[in-house]
Amino acid sequence: MKVTVVGAGAVGASCAEYIAIKDFASEVVLLDIKEGYAEGKAMDLMQTASLNGFDTKIVGSTNDYSKTANSDICVITSGIPRKPGMTREELIGINAGIVKTVSSSLIQHSPDTIIIVVSNPMDTMTYLVHETTNIPKSRIIGMGGALDSARFKYRLAEALGCPISDVDGMVIGGHSDKGMVPLIDKATRNGVPVSEFINEDKKDYVVQETKVGGATLTGLLGTSAWYAPGAAVSGLVQAIACDQKKMFPCSTLLDGEYGLSGLCIGVPVILGKNGIEKIVEISLTDAEKTKMQESAEGVKATNGLLA
Repeated sequence: MKVTVVGAGAVGASCAEYIAIKDFASEVVLLDIKEGYAEGKAMDLMQTASLNGFDTKIVGSTNDYSKTANSDICVITSGIPRKPGMTREELIGINAGIVKTVSSSLIQHSPDTIIIVVSNPMDTMTYLVHETTNIPKSRIIGMGGALDSARFKYRLAEALGCPISDVDGMVIGGHSDKGMVPLIDKATRNGVPVSEFINEDKKDYVVQETKVGGATLTGLLGTSAWYAPGAAVSGLVQAIACDQKKMFPCSTLLDGEYGLSGLCIGVPVILGKNGIEKIVEISLTDAEKTKMQESAEGVKATNGLLA
């Protein structure tokens, strides 16, 4: 199993690290345009192998896509990160050009690969990969929902005062501060609805803190977060590489599901060796349907900036 991660910055390096530590891949290629940067990150990570107990080979490359040839899975993290006060949508001008070039180069050397998109604005960048590569939609996956759901569960556990392993919850919709749809009324603690434990004000707090989770970290760190995005990517990669048939909310191209078409947006999917093996349509309340529709309109508006 060969995995390529494009972009050796904080997010890309975290992706490579978590994938390597889980020890299911034979090789991880880390690629960047900055001379020697990916090679240095790869060497540093390889020097942790004996300490962390993994045998995955990590290789760094400066913009040499031939090193990525025959990759089973490719992850695109490249592009500029958010700064405090910036929205994900403001990154579209620069990142669209980068993602278009990167995805085309990856497909040239690995025509059968599965692509996971991390670059922001993520739903629009996922849609752009569809437009650029013309590969089956099952092999193009946007990471955002997996990360947003992890942040949702963090806030749920915080509000409930319980271990995160006790809680389950999902975020669908667009990967943006306004577009996320945390499914608070479907969230549970060991199968019991969270409404049994917290009041409406607390539920509203969890939803709002989840939606601004990325912006909160950007304000604190001065740039985009990296640990949780890296972990989210590694979870998706492992589900595909190990054919786990796990369900994650991911951005995927819809064709009538949830009453939406012609855009990529976060919905529950089953991930296995073929990428997205099934889109799962869950029942939504009228309020959730309205929020999902509003989120889709926001994504479409961002997509319109690609023209």
